Amino acid sequence: MILEHEIPNGSKLYFGNSAKIKRKIESIASDILDENGFEEILTPVFSYHQHLSIADEKELIRINDKENNSLSLRADSTIDVVRIIEKRLGKNTQQKKWFYIQPVFRYPTEEQYQVGVEFMGEKKLSSVMNIAVDIFDRLEVKPLVQISNIKIPELLVKMFDELTIDDFKHINIEKFLNLKVEWLEKLVYLQYIEQIDEVMEIAPKEMQIELQKMKDLCLELKCENAVLAPMYYAKMLYYDELFFRAIDKNEIYARGGRYKNEELTSVGFAIYTDALCESLSK
Repeated sequence: MILEHEIPNGSKLYFGNSAKIKRKIESIASDILDENGFEEILTPVFSYHQHLSIADEKELIRINDKENNSLSLRADSTIDVVRIIEKRLGKNTQQKKWFYIQPVFRYPTEEQYQVGVEFMGEKKLSSVMNIAVDIFDRLEVKPLVQISNIKIPELLVKMFDELTIDDFKHINIEKFLNLKVEWLEKLVYLQYIEQIDEVMEIAPKEMQIELQKMKDLCLELKCENAVLAPMYYAKMLYYDELFFRAIDKNEIYARGGRYKNEELTSVGFAIYTDALCESLSK
């Protein structure tokens, strides 16, 4: 029996102090984003295009419209924001910097509040990463920033027949080390920017190019608490190069990266309000 006061597992309830903290996070984030020239957008809860964003379509909450077309609840905001700006607003706006404060939904009843940022047409990930760092600083939160490059796992799969993308999704370290390749072993253990030149000296040319991108991003970042994670593979389908996570212990506070929609390259991130609320409440 479902009691009257019960709420579905994974859904959110904010009241009193927790609601105040949530509003503080959103207020600080929106103030900083406004100062940096971003405008707000709120997208529909329902979408026809969520399968383009989510690696596991089983996470989508699906329904049908009145003409029996398949749609789903918003499980990710990025692709919908870019499509709406490009295709629907079109020539009505020249604005390229957008942010949104809204929840996303995953099957069966998971609800997640986010502050999201999209800088359309921008290729430098540091342009939005430093804004995320500013927001965390204003909130007096110091997460670890983990920098990755999705091109590196993809290159390694092409170089070594023994490897598959699943090895990176499941972080199969033993399999990487068993290949007994010196530069690959150093790549596996690469964590700090001070180590990256040593790997680049002996790595293949195409790998050097991708490692240099990670090094450049570290140097552009206004954050001392950053590490490299070249073997990490992003779950988001649209990331095509550099991406990052802001983490504290086992909590993920933010994710972001560079992505391409059709021919337009952009950068963005999402701060996960719920995880921050819980941390600040403590």
